[in-house]
Amino acid sequence: MASRPRDIRSACRQRPLAPTRHAVDAAADSPGAPGTGRQPRKRSKQEMTLNYDVIVIGGGHAGCEAASAAARMGASTCLVTMDMNKIAQMSCNPAVGGIAKGQIVREVDALGGQMGIITDATAIQFRMLNRSKGPAVWSPRAQCDRGRFIWRWRQALDSTPGLDIWQDQATELIVEGRRARGVRTIWGAELLAGSVVITAGTFLNGLMHIGRRQVEGGRIAEPAAHHLTESITRHGIRAGRMKTGTPVRIDRRSVHFEDMEVQEGEADFHRFSFMDTGRRLPQLPCWTCYTNPDVHEALRAALPDSPLYNGQIRSIGPRYCPSIETKLVTFPDKGQHPLFLEPEGTDTNEMYLNGFSSSLPMDAQIEALRHIPALRDVKVYRPGYAIEYDFFDPTQLKHTLESKVVAGLFLAGQVNGTTGYEEAAGQGLVAGVNAALACSGGEPFVMRRDESYIGVLIDDLVTKGVDEPYRMFTSRAEYRILLRQDDADARLTERAYAMGLATRQRYDRWMAKKAGIEGIEKLCKETSVKPLEINPALENLGTTPLREGCKLIDLLGRPQLSMAALAAIVPQLREKIESLTDRREETAEAAEIRIKYKGYIERERMVAEKMHRLEDIKIKGRFNYAEMQQLSTEARQKLQSIDPVTLAQASRIPGVSPSDINVMLVLMGR
Repeated sequence: MASRPRDIRSACRQRPLAPTRHAVDAAADSPGAPGTGRQPRKRSKQEMTLNYDVIVIGGGHAGCEAASAAARMGASTCLVTMDMNKIAQMSCNPAVGGIAKGQIVREVDALGGQMGIITDATAIQFRMLNRSKGPAVWSPRAQCDRGRFIWRWRQALDSTPGLDIWQDQATELIVEGRRARGVRTIWGAELLAGSVVITAGTFLNGLMHIGRRQVEGGRIAEPAAHHLTESITRHGIRAGRMKTGTPVRIDRRSVHFEDMEVQEGEADFHRFSFMDTGRRLPQLPCWTCYTNPDVHEALRAALPDSPLYNGQIRSIGPRYCPSIETKLVTFPDKGQHPLFLEPEGTDTNEMYLNGFSSSLPMDAQIEALRHIPALRDVKVYRPGYAIEYDFFDPTQLKHTLESKVVAGLFLAGQVNGTTGYEEAAGQGLVAGVNAALACSGGEPFVMRRDESYIGVLIDDLVTKGVDEPYRMFTSRAEYRILLRQDDADARLTERAYAMGLATRQRYDRWMAKKAGIEGIEKLCKETSVKPLEINPALENLGTTPLREGCKLIDLLGRPQLSMAALAAIVPQLREKIESLTDRREETAEAAEIRIKYKGYIERERMVAEKMHRLEDIKIKGRFNYAEMQQLSTEARQKLQSIDPVTLAQASRIPGVSPSDINVMLVLMGR
């Protein structure tokens, strides 16, 4: 059984903050001492100070996971958000998961995070994508009830011990001696901490665009956050601008569904969380339709007023989630583009038109939509819009997501140049854990590329940087056979439990599942089948009959045979599966994948272990890259800028060639 560490709560609180000009005495007799439940001491009529171990700025998906994780690790934590009623707001599509994104959510769940549990509780449609391909790329996706998703997150945070929520806007990062010490807010509060996590999403100097109109804001009808970026960059942290967008929201009462194709969800055992969560809400269909030449003509006529093409927007948007006007310009010969009309909840008429992101003028958007037969009478709640916002260069981060420039400062989510709720949540969890560990002096929590998609994501960010909003795909993971959605608990839960991040209940559920998988594997290895007993069934299943007896595990390796099919004809296997008292289907599927793909899994594990040798070679601080003439000019520049920790990380930097790696190996005497 995995051993539990000591609770770091006492370690965090025994390590006092360095005194600052504004520090308030945190002795037991102070009315503002953390954890006392009493009102903090007022510094003046206008200001007051709060003391914590970890402060998280921003209540989006990164911030919620960061705050939750830090508190679970035992750190006294404060989540600062501009609106408590929009915690974990789904700014764009109220959906979680998708290609590779679903794997990230499963990993967040396996580590003890909340996104998977809350998604299952609020899902109104679930699908497993890529089922026609191998299990390495199966990806869960769920449409959620937007309002219920927010409320469930609020409930989760409100019930987390050691976690406070403070509704305010951070305007200044407090830095002393190249170390983050806290933040000041727009209302004059001063929050001091050992670690600060910035997860401000699109709010940093956010600027929204609809046609030629520009309005400051981080989201529609919500203010932008000013001054915080400037208070961070003045310490040497580099910032840039990025752009994203969102489609119109449609009133379902104005839709002609008879002119659309229905897209039903799935109702099998698959879900996001490994805990005992089920889909509790009514399951609703989505709908599909297409643009047409008349739609395209209306959109093209409005292109001179598009902020993307009239010079208003100069920042880079997401390549893999383009606006409808970008699709027309990029694919001028394409006669139609698919659109997906998706419900926003069980108790609302608001619907999301996936595929029609736009920043064109309002009238142009509506006119174009009315050329679609199903939307000929369309009414909208609000038009699509684009938004520009600040982000920070992620190559200035460590793999813990702590800044290399300002100690104690952690960055997660869209502020690192990523896009997507899932990418944000994964980063938030890692940043929150490491922010808590930094307070206690614990070993950093770093995830490898062969351990998780989260590890791939963070390594890509800190090693390669971004020149457009980063989105995760299965193709970005070289070890995707090892990073399947079905085995996230096998990869991560024991580690999470050992460091105090996952609960005992979660650990026990994984150990029971592990025993079930191993039991099925053992039975398949030991059970023999004879031709006379099984050949008629094999012929009915369309596979070659046996000439001689074999082990059940050999039969299961055939692509035509599934675990369920064999269980129906082999009593011993059926009895073994039926003896499982919990998550029977999930356990059987996990065992089947391990058996069927054993050779591929082992081969990829061998490749990963070879790369570990380079991961174990530490090079940080060993070379003066500027003086290494044996390296290419680009390699010298990139290596000096990023300053990789290991030789493996250096090998993944764009512009660093294998010959450059060999040079460093020779210089190290290897």
